[in-house]
Amino acid sequence: MPPPGKSSGNLTGSKAYGTGASTGATGGDSQNTSYGNRGVAGVRVTGAVSGGVVNADSYYHDHHFYQHHQGEAAPVAQAPKGPLPSTTSTASSGSPQAQYSPRSNKMGNGASSNAHFTVDGESMDVHKVKALVPELRHEIKRRDKIIEQYDNQLRQKEDLLKEKENEIARLKEEVHKLKSVLQLKVDTLKSQESKPDLLSTIDENQIEPSKGPAKKQGVSGESPSSKTLGYVDLTHHDKDFKSKQLIKDALLSNEFIKVLAVSQLREVIDCMYEKKVTKSSYIIREGERGEHLYVCADGVLEVHKDDKRLGEIKSGGLFGELAILYNCKRTASVKAMTSTTLWVLDRRVFQTIMMKTGLQKREENMAFLKSVPLLKQLPSEKLAKIADVLEYDFFNENEYIIREGATGDTFFIINKGEVKVTQMIAGQSEPKEVRRLKRGDYFGEKALLSEDRRTANVIALPPGVECLTVDRESFTKLIGDLNELRTKDYGDEARGAESVTSQVFLRFRHNKDSGQPGKASTGSGRSGSDSTISPVSDRPVSKEFENITLDDLQLVTTLGMGGFGRVELVQLSKDKSKTFALKCLKKKHIVETRQQEHIYSEKKIMMEADSPFITKLHKTFRDKKYVYMLMEVCLGGELWTILRDRGHFDDITARFCVACVLEAFSYLHAKGIIYRDLKPENLLLDARGYVKLVDFGFAKKIGVGKKTWTFCGTPEYVAPEIILNKGHDHSADYWSLGILMYELLNGTPPFSGSDPMRTYNIILKGVDHIEFPKKISRSAHVLIKKLCRDNPMERLGYGKNGISDIRKNKWFQGFDWEGLMNLTMTPPIIPKIRHPTDTTNFDSYPRDMDIAADELSGWDADF
Repeated sequence: MPPPGKSSGNLTGSKAYGTGASTGATGGDSQNTSYGNRGVAGVRVTGAVSGGVVNADSYYHDHHFYQHHQGEAAPVAQAPKGPLPSTTSTASSGSPQAQYSPRSNKMGNGASSNAHFTVDGESMDVHKVKALVPELRHEIKRRDKIIEQYDNQLRQKEDLLKEKENEIARLKEEVHKLKSVLQLKVDTLKSQESKPDLLSTIDENQIEPSKGPAKKQGVSGESPSSKTLGYVDLTHHDKDFKSKQLIKDALLSNEFIKVLAVSQLREVIDCMYEKKVTKSSYIIREGERGEHLYVCADGVLEVHKDDKRLGEIKSGGLFGELAILYNCKRTASVKAMTSTTLWVLDRRVFQTIMMKTGLQKREENMAFLKSVPLLKQLPSEKLAKIADVLEYDFFNENEYIIREGATGDTFFIINKGEVKVTQMIAGQSEPKEVRRLKRGDYFGEKALLSEDRRTANVIALPPGVECLTVDRESFTKLIGDLNELRTKDYGDEARGAESVTSQVFLRFRHNKDSGQPGKASTGSGRSGSDSTISPVSDRPVSKEFENITLDDLQLVTTLGMGGFGRVELVQLSKDKSKTFALKCLKKKHIVETRQQEHIYSEKKIMMEADSPFITKLHKTFRDKKYVYMLMEVCLGGELWTILRDRGHFDDITARFCVACVLEAFSYLHAKGIIYRDLKPENLLLDARGYVKLVDFGFAKKIGVGKKTWTFCGTPEYVAPEIILNKGHDHSADYWSLGILMYELLNGTPPFSGSDPMRTYNIILKGVDHIEFPKKISRSAHVLIKKLCRDNPMERLGYGKNGISDIRKNKWFQGFDWEGLMNLTMTPPIIPKIRHPTDTTNFDSYPRDMDIAADELSGWDADF
């Protein structure tokens, strides 16, 4: 082996100076030159030449040039301390074993060298490395982006996890609060008894005469049109964004309020006003009647009942929501533990908002319909039905709303935006724009008649179009066919527009000539009512009772109790064979709960009603403490008592009871009256066993095609539109009819919660979430679901055929409707009544020992 620094052939050894190292050869043996710290640290260099010279300075300059053009921070890395790795030169005949070899570089002295690397066993030259740099940079950027994406995903997951943890904490706190308030126990479905929820239920501590399930209590809000209430002007109160967001979050956390429309929610937030509460002040006192919903903005509130602490409410907490629906007593007290700021919503303001938005939407829809020449001649009640069933659909720009030649079943009215209409014209290859339609214009009306093909394209223009739509099925069920729509001329023939297939045209002409699609209903002419109703009419005021006074009546016993008073069995002192039911209502309680209008409505409706399926009201009285209603007595007892004792009814019994109610509804609805308080507790059996409606405290005459917004009914029986304050009409009675069917066949109603608000939330989930027991037959199951559709317009009985659709249902197959209406049918339950004062079919009630307070405002002057 040659000594260090020497090489075989004509290459000389190498010398190191300082920390640098270089290798050189100049023909024969020569001295290598070092450039101090410029050497390449830690790199073994082998010069491989073929009859030439390798100069270490050539490597340095070439490497420095490469680094400079690649944007590196320093020309060459500093060499590490310590001995430098040996550098070896080989002859041209030597094998290419170096980690780095300069090659083909032009030197200052004209010499050249070939540089190459060996990386992981692969030989690479400088040019190849340079070519790889852009690719490597691109790969680094790509990986950086991937890492950034993973970082973003990680942050999102962390945020989501934090939200879930906060939600779990909130739910745990709510569960803890509910447990401490309600002390819930798991009861059987049949018992239906549970304690009320915090601040969200009425006082129902009535004395029940017997064991078993308690009677269901009705609830009611004030009528927005009441003389005692009046309309409320909506005032917006300024708030910053943070306050609005806090209120919005609180409202949306409530199961009932979060279902409000966006416009309604915005109005509620704007109308809430600020209230400052000092430390130790009471916001709510147990037993007081509530009228407000509260959202805590800051501070701490304590909730307690009977001097027992139940929990606390902090910023963002909402309470008192049941009070914005109707009159109710608070079941707990809320006290400020610190100085507190509250946002407050008044019940009358909330009801006005709901009524205002509902009426505004309905009136706008009616105005649109009246602008359609072929619809404006329809009666108002039919237009109102169409207005209620209209849906809002949005179409993006350039989207085809309808296509020429396609079949369709939808009628469109433009609410916002503009469309263009194009049509194939004879002799042209592309559709030609023939017109543009804007707000208030309509198209597609012929689809309401049959499946005729569309005669043009309708395309949404930027930025999009909002349309009111109704489909043929809904239109036909509610209204029937409109022959007038067939005659509208668009001028297609004059333009030479291509017609649809001859078969479609011929079918249209045949239907037009035969009048089949436009066949008129054979009904009685009443909008939306049945063609045959019970053979009853307005009864004249009977002179038999004109001279009866309160002093002529003798109290026998109590027949029933309710929130407003009692019903007593009375007899004439001069003729004890004549007995009556005397309803005694506390005037003070009526005024406190603002129910004066409901009481007057009950009197008027019952005095005018003359149906064998409705209890008759003979006369009314008044004194300082009560108003009285003298009614016919039905000694067969309450249907609720019989149902309680039997557990449930079979199909035959339930069918008869429901049929009697249906006849009562047919009579009332034909007069524009809605009942709104159907339940077994309000159904009585007369001496023959026929079922009669009683208690018209929530009944109201609204007219045909009109709606009302008053919240009233029994929680287990109220329809979704009543809960949501969307406005309701007689369709709400069909909902309650379905609930009655279920309760008669099962023994308990389908919707029931531990408190009214929970019951309402269950109702809003819909009847499809209810599991039907096997004892309810398939045909009854189907009818109940048809009656309890969420959409009021879709309920059986609301269509153009009215109650006839219910009578014709399979569940009533074979039922003797004529015998029922003529009172010749034998009822399934025939009560035993031995004498005019026999009350064995009623529960026993204790004597009323309370002395009612005087009420002298004079609101009852007409009694």
